[in-house]
Amino acid sequence: MRTTHYQLVDPAIGKSSLAYYIQLTKPGIVGLCVVAALTGMFFANKGMLPQLDIIVWTSITLAMAVAGSCVLNNYYDRDIDKLMERTRSRPLVALSVEPIHALYLSLVLIFSSVALMSVFVNLQATLLTIGAIFGYAVVYTMLAKRRTHWANQLGGIAGAMPPLIGYVAVKGGVDINALTLFAIMVVWQQPHALSLALKYRRQYACAGVPVVPVIKGVQATKVRIAIYSAVLLLVALLPYFLGMAGMIYLVTSVVISSAFLVLALRFLVSDRVYDMRLFFYSIVYLVVLFTSMVFDAL
Repeated sequence: MRTTHYQLVDPAIGKSSLAYYIQLTKPGIVGLCVVAALTGMFFANKGMLPQLDIIVWTSITLAMAVAGSCVLNNYYDRDIDKLMERTRSRPLVALSVEPIHALYLSLVLIFSSVALMSVFVNLQATLLTIGAIFGYAVVYTMLAKRRTHWANQLGGIAGAMPPLIGYVAVKGGVDINALTLFAIMVVWQQPHALSLALKYRRQYACAGVPVVPVIKGVQATKVRIAIYSAVLLLVALLPYFLGMAGMIYLVTSVVISSAFLVLALRFLVSDRVYDMRLFFYSIVYLVVLFTSMVFDAL
């Protein structure tokens, strides 16, 4: 009898060391944060693009700060990442990158971003960036994530800072317009994060991470997603009523926010325990919302 031997091939074979380091920085998150900051810069300059050097330096230094914070998050969480299937292949868990090298990279990115921003942008934006780094890397990652189901709400504050940082980078201060952009981000992050937490709730439970679905259950999490989606629809109207954007934005925000709420309500009354359509739609939603806001203000 003949026996056929199969050889498993690691898909990461041939991947360069640089690619692993880039993976640690979470480029997708960095990109979303820069887009949000650009929206803040645009509205701080009353619907016009600010000076090129402000755009470039704010984008570069914020990207460095976000990337450094993400690497630090990967470094700190490597012990629980190895317990979850979805994170088991991350470079630090797979030993594709030495942990000490990742730590050095995170610190270099964080401190360089703060130093460069203080020189080439302004002190106010720098202080907000320091607050965002502390909120994500220390408050969320090190203190809250493993201890309380309120971690997402705390981390959401730090995650909502990019448009505020972009606004202050241009204007040097905070006003109602800046706080509106911040509020949209704060609310948006909750259904976005909870949708993902539902899919991986068993893995979070095995790793001892008390996310909402683990502590409160699936149905309670679905209720929260629906409530946050309803609040988001209302908060997303503020730019129109504050005169930040016009009718194009109003129609767009109502349509896409209503669609978000409909998805959440259908999910609420369904038998599904997770719905990744909500998660992916939330990403598209944020990009479309901010893009329409900027386009309408031109």
